[in-house]
Amino acid sequence: MHTVEILSYTDFNFAIEGQDASLEDILPGFNKCDRIGVVVRQPGGGMGASALLMAALTRFYDLYRPLLGDEPGKLRIYPEFFVFHVGRRHMNHSWMDIWPPHKEVVVEDDPEQILEAINDRGITRLLVEDLTPSSATFLRETISSAEHRIVSALAYSPTGRVDKADVQIISCSVAEDNVLYSLNMSEELSKEVKEELAQARKHLLVGGRVAETYRRIELADAFHMLTLSTEPGTTTRSYMSLLGISNQTSRNKHLLHVGKR
Repeated sequence: MHTVEILSYTDFNFAIEGQDASLEDILPGFNKCDRIGVVVRQPGGGMGASALLMAALTRFYDLYRPLLGDEPGKLRIYPEFFVFHVGRRHMNHSWMDIWPPHKEVVVEDDPEQILEAINDRGITRLLVEDLTPSSATFLRETISSAEHRIVSALAYSPTGRVDKADVQIISCSVAEDNVLYSLNMSEELSKEVKEELAQARKHLLVGGRVAETYRRIELADAFHMLTLSTEPGTTTRSYMSLLGISNQTSRNKHLLHVGKR
């Protein structure tokens, strides 16, 4: 909650298709109860979504600001934002106020397991890496849960600049300092990788401020971009075994195969 005193929503600028906008234009209906989830697949990849995360957390704190503090009777709270590390932990995001540590979730590289983890945390806004869409198999109820709850989805790039972007968020030096603090304290990464990632962030500077881009996407497209894995993983196969899915009829009843769009 250290960002409460050093950052404000007004420290960020937003644009959609080149026109001035707000966070609420990018995430329609955004409110303090929203739960943001970022799916991260590579070392330091979450930094590519940091401008949106940091802007959203300042909006969250601004909405709560009169109630916040460490004194008796004050509210000590963090936004319900989560990072889903696919396969293994890819970075420590605590200085970006992804806290407590249970909000950094390591999940099996399998579409069903990733979406299950997203559902289990009640995510309402989903950010996925801009991958080439792939086919995937989900339990039908997993898809239904996500469709019922998730309001909006965006594609981001670990580089900070996504192809065919329609959204730009310009951050500030204080926010970027927190991103780099998170990077530097990430024991998962070697010194060489940290240096490479920090150097790459300099290419995002526009007028001395980091500018990241995103692309608004349909939720159905986000499902295709959760992973490059196209076959059910170990845990999902165990579900299929428990359900007795051994023929096409039972597969059609329990599973939804989402093909490329």
